[in-house]
Amino acid sequence: MISKTFCWITVTGLLMSCPAPVFAQQSSPIEPNSTAAERAAVQRDREATNGQQPATTPPNILLLFADDLGYEALGCYGGEDYKTPRLDRLASQGMRFRRAYTSPVCTPSRMSLYTGTYVSRHGYYNVLPVHLGTKQSVDFKQRCRTFPQLLSQADYLTSVTGKWQLATLEYHPKHCLDAGFQSWCVWQIWRNGAKTTRYWEPCFNHDGVIRNDIADRFGPDVLAEYVVQQMKAAIAAQRPFYIQHNMLLPHWPISQTPDDRKRGQQASLGSMVQYLDQLCGRILDEVDQLGIADQTVVIFMGDNGTDEKQPRSTKAGPVSGGKSNFNDAGTHIPLLVRYPGVVKAGTVADDLVDMTDLFPTICELAGVELTENLQLDGISFASRLHGEPPAVQRAWVSGGYQDKLTLFDGSWRITTGSKNIVDARQLPIERVVQEVPTGSENEVQRLRDAAAKLRQAK
Repeated sequence: MISKTFCWITVTGLLMSCPAPVFAQQSSPIEPNSTAAERAAVQRDREATNGQQPATTPPNILLLFADDLGYEALGCYGGEDYKTPRLDRLASQGMRFRRAYTSPVCTPSRMSLYTGTYVSRHGYYNVLPVHLGTKQSVDFKQRCRTFPQLLSQADYLTSVTGKWQLATLEYHPKHCLDAGFQSWCVWQIWRNGAKTTRYWEPCFNHDGVIRNDIADRFGPDVLAEYVVQQMKAAIAAQRPFYIQHNMLLPHWPISQTPDDRKRGQQASLGSMVQYLDQLCGRILDEVDQLGIADQTVVIFMGDNGTDEKQPRSTKAGPVSGGKSNFNDAGTHIPLLVRYPGVVKAGTVADDLVDMTDLFPTICELAGVELTENLQLDGISFASRLHGEPPAVQRAWVSGGYQDKLTLFDGSWRITTGSKNIVDARQLPIERVVQEVPTGSENEVQRLRDAAAKLRQAK
């Protein structure tokens, strides 16, 4: 097994103990308000016990990031409405996280990914109106530190594709570079005073130049080709890569895929999900054929719930709601990780995972040290990938939208501005109650206290 280097960070002092995951040994005891140094000591003791040595070669990291895809869309999560054989296979080759959560819309969610901070800290509660040509932009130079910046400084070749809604590139042409990406092929959402298209006749900005050779192409196909090109370029340069593939699918508008056109079929969400699955398979096949599978961490996840008003069928029951909703369907996302030789194939993790946790996890996998001056809320789950329980168990996950926060501890959900309590002990069924059930007073109060502290954190 490939060994690993641990590094820990200062997080909000709101983490509390919770039961160990169903297949894990008990984590080392640690106080909720412990310092980063104390958490690091726990990790060092564990490494010494196991006789581990730091890894010498950092892995490639490939993030396949779907747009508007909740957990229930995948067959490996019990979904019954859509065909996802390639992603189901990916789950069988690595680890599937049952309880990964984020904000219910894109900008708050993606900002938590890039910065490793809760919405209450990064402050982006709403969608940045790039589709309306705003001159606002996320300040990645001075205010917001990103993990791609750290990876770039650590000799990684970094690149990004697809959706880029954190600045209008017409006014901020180097915004991807500011965020830490050395190369990009992204959808330029606004150009010459109007919103552009992403699927057919796409408007893509490739390293500062608008592509003029793809008018008759399907945008997601072009992006998949770019991902393969970036992998080959990194291999030729003998450098590790971090590629963040911000997939456009299956976001509205519902559009015909190339397969739909060949078969004379109407556009549908189902066919868009199926085509997304095929593109993931195409990229994964290239990883295997390039001979880099054992050196590459592949992560697949969604940015928020599915944008679908009709309930979706799963083996556990119907899933109602979705994108923009402060419920399980709006915030519960798929998270799959494959790392041959490190992550045991076919495993399922029951840990609560927050979108903020990706920042420290990716950095730990890459061997990138995190300094104490980084104000991060995320908790690395890299040890779970290596078959060990995390030193710190996450007590709850958080999301934000329209100036509200929602917290969920695996059983109960509360949302700021509302006295309602959501009983989520029998998901996908959720029941709204206004009084705290007997025996659960402490759990619900813990969430309310944590929400109040998050509101104060900046």
